[in-house]
Amino acid sequence: MALEVNKNTTSKTIYYKLRDEIINLYLEPGTSISEKELSEKYSVSRTPVREALVRLAQEGLVNIYPQKGTVVSLIDLSAVEEGRFLREHLERAVVKEACKEFSQESLLALEMNLKLQKMYIENHDYKKLFEADEEFHKIIFEGSNKRRIWNSINDGSTEFQRIRMLRLVTNSSWDNIYLQHKEIFNAIKDKNIDIAEGFMKEHLNMVTFDKKKIKEAYPNYFKE
Repeated sequence: MALEVNKNTTSKTIYYKLRDEIINLYLEPGTSISEKELSEKYSVSRTPVREALVRLAQEGLVNIYPQKGTVVSLIDLSAVEEGRFLREHLERAVVKEACKEFSQESLLALEMNLKLQKMYIENHDYKKLFEADEEFHKIIFEGSNKRRIWNSINDGSTEFQRIRMLRLVTNSSWDNIYLQHKEIFNAIKDKNIDIAEGFMKEHLNMVTFDKKKIKEAYPNYFKE
């Protein structure tokens, strides 16, 4: 989510910009964040910056220490599992709905998304692949008239999103992600509920099997 920042910048804009940088690991776990530097960067007072940081703290993405400062929070594996659980159960339900009522327009949107994923894999662009991955799931929700549910789980699974990004960094087997998405697409197209649900479950459980390897590669990113 690339946001242009101008003189009318608000705390909401700063919040989304920082949230995007944290999830995409531009701001790594444990990184210090300076209110002063942010207010200068965005040409605003400290008030909207502080409001944005408080909102991020409520989501668990930063820790605010009075008199000491703010740091990007370490990844909490228990929160990762909660996010995975939330997404798996809701997305399995929604993909079943997609098999019943998906429009041709939504199918075309998924097909175009798959082409982008393939291009990003060929270009070794894991950040763009991550964005396309998220967009793939969003299209399924929107095509099933469940946009509000997508917004809710997107806000409630930020730790899960961070470790999914780390998985892309540490695991070069990106073709598996593309192939699973393609199977989900084909199942929706064929209105095959059981196949769609099965591949969605498998897809969202991939992180579970790789958590140990990811933590070993980036031990300083995780809470003990």
